[in-house]
Amino acid sequence: MEKKQGLFAKLRQGLQKTRDTLLGAVFGTDEIINEDFYEALEDAMIMADMGYSTVERLLERLRSAAKTNKLRSRPEARTALIDILVDYMKVEDDFLPAGNKDVLLIVGVNGVGKTTSIGKLAAYYKANGRSPMLAAADTFRAAAAEQLTVWAERSGVPIIKHGEGADPAAVVYDAIASFKARNLDLLICDTAGRLHNKKNLMSELSKMRRVIDKEMPDANVEVLLVLDATTGQNAINQAKVFSESCGLTGIILTKLDGTAKGGVVVAVKAELGLPVRFIGVGEGIDDLQPFDPHSFAEALL
Repeated sequence: MEKKQGLFAKLRQGLQKTRDTLLGAVFGTDEIINEDFYEALEDAMIMADMGYSTVERLLERLRSAAKTNKLRSRPEARTALIDILVDYMKVEDDFLPAGNKDVLLIVGVNGVGKTTSIGKLAAYYKANGRSPMLAAADTFRAAAAEQLTVWAERSGVPIIKHGEGADPAAVVYDAIASFKARNLDLLICDTAGRLHNKKNLMSELSKMRRVIDKEMPDANVEVLLVLDATTGQNAINQAKVFSESCGLTGIILTKLDGTAKGGVVVAVKAELGLPVRFIGVGEGIDDLQPFDPHSFAEALL
């Protein structure tokens, strides 16, 4: 319970900028619910980067709930909106059920916090009883493998790497061989920061995926895209391109603590149909958290 409370406190702190500058002001009084309230809420939600069409759908549901349940005050509306957001962002399936051989392929453009997120994922899963290994398959960016090695050492997990310019699929192949030999259960693969117009990088990703499917046919493979929350709607555009290219299964959203656009979490789920699996709310090794819709909605509003 204490751990969960600690995580919520971090999440609340991380979303402070979004809440204080935008949404908190709308719910910060005991005034009645009227048209002024709905207009102010609509503006705040759009400025928080929830996306216009998403905001319209959410407000329609809130108006309906207010009418059905005879809600009068803004605190009552806040509670109702939390329930609506939770329903909107809920994830139907379990993520990485324990006891399986799992592969996480982590993709995203440079500068979004991809390598850092991988290090934090390794630490998170190790702390939760899994036995992870890292594969440094970003051989395109100078010092990427070194940066990932620092994280591997911090997290106390093994890493497989080749020299700069090596074939990323070969790194993955060798990592799988070592992974099997050591009888580990979670392989986390870094990839080059793909700019969506670089066709060769996308084909590299396909090649890595073919190696994984051939060498570990029974593994559960998740392809997670790392997005920077501070880029707001631009993150959505990036995700659409990656989704077309490499069959994404989920999102890691970083830098939520540095933005007033925390509502982009809602937009990601609404516009892409992809679950947000992890969110980053700080610099520390334990500041990457599994996404919990209820805690998020509470902290956002």
